[in-house]
Amino acid sequence: MAAISGKIVQHNLVAKCCQQDRELSTKYRLHYCTLSRRNLLSLLGGKLAWNGNSTIQLGTLSKFNRGIVYCNAASSSTAIPSVEKSDFLKLQNGSDIRGVAIDGVEGEPLTLTEPVTEAIAAGFAGWLLEKKKYVSSKCLRVSIGHDSRISAQKLQDAVSRGLARAGVEVVQYGLASTPAMFYSTLTVNEEFSCPVDGSIMITASHLPYNRNGFKFFTSAGGLGKPDIKDILERAADIYKNIANYDSNGAEATTSLYVKRVDYMSVYASNLVAAVRKAAGNIEKPLEGFHIVVDAGNGAGGFFVVSF
Repeated sequence: MAAISGKIVQHNLVAKCCQQDRELSTKYRLHYCTLSRRNLLSLLGGKLAWNGNSTIQLGTLSKFNRGIVYCNAASSSTAIPSVEKSDFLKLQNGSDIRGVAIDGVEGEPLTLTEPVTEAIAAGFAGWLLEKKKYVSSKCLRVSIGHDSRISAQKLQDAVSRGLARAGVEVVQYGLASTPAMFYSTLTVNEEFSCPVDGSIMITASHLPYNRNGFKFFTSAGGLGKPDIKDILERAADIYKNIANYDSNGAEATTSLYVKRVDYMSVYASNLVAAVRKAAGNIEKPLEGFHIVVDAGNGAGGFFVVSF
């Protein structure tokens, strides 16, 4: 619990960071969108082509500026194991993706590795670009949130790398609820980088601690089974490019743009406003009630006090 509390404090601190270097942020965003869009538009047979860099590490180059982090990205020195397309397709669980993210349980090998996760994120970027049909001057924007699972941070970083390497503007929410992630595609609030074009929730619902996975959203709702299969097929092709490039021993560096936003405060505020409105614009419509909340270990339990 102490570790979880620390994460909450960290997210709150990030949300309160000042707005220094705003001019630098604007210049960087324009430069980033122009360069990364070229990578994102490199399509091969209608599917996103990896731009030649493998697993990358995030390293902060500047202080938080309203949650904005400028990072160096370098290829990993760790060899990437071979993963077949059939292995990717096995990760599909209906309209979600599920896999083993924590090693150590007998008979349950690791399937949701960081390179696999990066490829899945890049696959989603390619799928999203095809659906949105954006012109080259505009960056796609995707939000990422996660529940309180111990593998959440590792996967959030991997998803961020996969999206950013594909030329997507990444907005991290940190600990968040699944409904909030969908709502971020509808919220109109540019201060919090909303609305986003797509959203990824890192969660495995009620599954054991060593599992994790992804839910995907657009403003039209959650993705369906055919969409998930499409993304996994794209991811398998992208992963091959990552592995092939890594086997050549090549190294490359690039820059990533990741923004961290306290979106849950916006979501909670909007929910409170909706309840007040439905109750006849009463300031405290639930005053006098004794309410018990059982969040079932879900992320929503961490935000009860916000309501």
